[in-house]
Amino acid sequence: MSGPLRWFSHAIEALIALLLAVMVVLVFGNVVLRYVFNSGITVSEELSRWLFVWMTFLGAIVALKDNGHLGTDMLVSRFGRTGKRVFLVIAQVAMLFVTWLLLTGSLAQVRINWDVEAPVSTLSMAWVYGAGVVFAVCSGLILLWQFWRTVSGQVTDAELVLVQESEDLANVQHDAPHEAK
Repeated sequence: MSGPLRWFSHAIEALIALLLAVMVVLVFGNVVLRYVFNSGITVSEELSRWLFVWMTFLGAIVALKDNGHLGTDMLVSRFGRTGKRVFLVIAQVAMLFVTWLLLTGSLAQVRINWDVEAPVSTLSMAWVYGAGVVFAVCSGLILLWQFWRTVSGQVTDAELVLVQESEDLANVQHDAPHEAK
């Protein structure tokens, strides 16, 4: 993984941790205020929901970069290097198309909801749909970079299959401590 992509991934992970911390403080603080002081933070539930949406989309960016999304390699793993490259290109083109659809839909929702105020915080509802725009732009760039590496022949044999079965991953994690000895 290149330096800027690694830095960007770490920045997103730090942002996810920050959003999670704020969400925990809002929800836990609201619970304590309700049961102990019979009051509460009215905006807590709404902002927590928004933070969860943003955390989900940001986490999907990190998972895409790490090829951590669900999938199966039952068919693709049976092909040779050329067959795997062909299927990888097809998969990447399909993912780029779906990302384009998500971008155009999210942008439309941002425009539609720009002047719509949230019921409690009165913030623009466009902030919620902006998570889809950020995801689509970031994932589109990652997919374009991966596509370029594939068509230019820079991918290794291990990178030609985008997923690992859960059993394979468990074996890798289980065997790693034994290899260090």
